[in-house]
Amino acid sequence: MVIFIAELLIYTWSRVQCTQIGYEITQAGGVHQKSITLQNNLKIELAQLKSPERIVKIARDQLGLIMPGPEQTIVMP
Repeated sequence: MVIFIAELLIYTWSRVQCTQIGYEITQAGGVHQKSITLQNNLKIELAQLKSPERIVKIARDQLGLIMPGPEQTIVMP
């Protein structure tokens, strides 16, 4: 009878562990999916920040820079 009870307790413990690990795997999958979404959003934001049109607009409006004229350009041999 003692062996049967010990076997029952071990079986119950292993089922509880399997269930708990299943929950942890599901939670980790959710965190992974959120991380992928965040990474994609950051890639899009980086592309927008590095766009030449945005940089030209900032240079012109905020810094007061203009494109150099032909007389201001020196060609190095």
